[in-house]
Amino acid sequence: NQQLKHISPHTGDVVFFPAGFSVDSKILYYRTDDGSEFTYLKQYDLASGKSEKVEEAKWDIMYAYLSKNGKYRVTAVNNDARTEIRVFETEKKKLIQLPDIPNADITGVSISDSEKLMLFYVNGSRSPSNIYGFDLATGKSRKLTDTMNPEIRPDDLVEATVVRFKSFDGMEIPALLYKPHQAGTGQKVPALVSVHGGPGGQARFGYSPLKQYLINHGYAVIDVNNRGSSGYGKTFYKADDLKHGNEDLNDCVAAKKLLAETGWVDEKRIGIMGGSYGGYMTLAGLAFRPDEFAVGVDIFGVSNWVRTLKSTPPWWTSFREALFKELGNPETQEQFLKDKSPLFHGDKIKKPLIVLQGANDPRVLKVESDEIVAALKKNNVPVEYVVFPDEGHGFRKKENEINGYGAILRFLDHHLKGEAKTH
Repeated sequence: NQQLKHISPHTGDVVFFPAGFSVDSKILYYRTDDGSEFTYLKQYDLASGKSEKVEEAKWDIMYAYLSKNGKYRVTAVNNDARTEIRVFETEKKKLIQLPDIPNADITGVSISDSEKLMLFYVNGSRSPSNIYGFDLATGKSRKLTDTMNPEIRPDDLVEATVVRFKSFDGMEIPALLYKPHQAGTGQKVPALVSVHGGPGGQARFGYSPLKQYLINHGYAVIDVNNRGSSGYGKTFYKADDLKHGNEDLNDCVAAKKLLAETGWVDEKRIGIMGGSYGGYMTLAGLAFRPDEFAVGVDIFGVSNWVRTLKSTPPWWTSFREALFKELGNPETQEQFLKDKSPLFHGDKIKKPLIVLQGANDPRVLKVESDEIVAALKKNNVPVEYVVFPDEGHGFRKKENEINGYGAILRFLDHHLKGEAKTH
């Protein structure tokens, strides 16, 4: 009858994500965190208006869908920064046994229209994504691609390990720790505290060319899921609201402490690195904790929240409102945002910094990097600035990625290892 019906009445902050209809279009599946710390799967009967829980986990269900004829239901669980795929045979309510692939996760599934075959992606710390074929009748699988560069030996790469540590206020912070092969050989190694994008992103298991490149050259990396990260419940997710550049930064300082306590990291040679929101955290670390980190690596990071929040386009209305609620409203809280914007505290930065920026970045405008670099140059602080005229928010071109990562490594080798500067 073409009438709209509100099927998600609620109070407070609750999320609802449609997951699709049943084959007969009588049931709507959706994900929600209503009454829970984590998102779970529910179904809504369009005829009766009744809803019931279908599936839940001790973590967020990231997505769920049915195969073409509804024989199988696929759900993905964000299990402690890993992707856990579940495939159910719906009529028998039977969980399909998927192959166990060591040191890797099945991260995405596609079931054929015949519902006899399945393709899935496999990704791990030491391998980029590969495609496997799987026969649902026999349970046999076959690797179809090998995407690793033949010049790279997987044994030279490093597995991530989940670690947890207490922050300044006792809150438990999860992270992924990468220990280079050079560690523990008698000489302590330099290290980096890595901060993900967002705000609200998550450091997860998976292949990272930049991290593996740096680890292979002897740098330890701790990939922090500071408060405000997704994947650990909505209380943890909201824990940094209106506290950015302070409490979340304290979590990064606590991660630095954990690195020092390993016994194989040189606590005087620990830097901070991140992209986008992680780039902001890098600048915040150097500006607001000027004695904590030896260097900073800022990859298209925010330096001025007032300008960045004002420049969000009007078609981002819902995202914009969420950002204002989490970070602050530039129209009514300008001074509050200036207080947490590194650009207005550039005179406090005294440690070397490298900045990478795409000239066409629509999210973090190039002027954000231009001005923080100018502020450091004014104060005679060592700063390197690498601009990519044909990039936006992140790397799309392989040549730029190689050049950018090479510039980061040379910068770190010079300032953390004392090697001669090369170009």
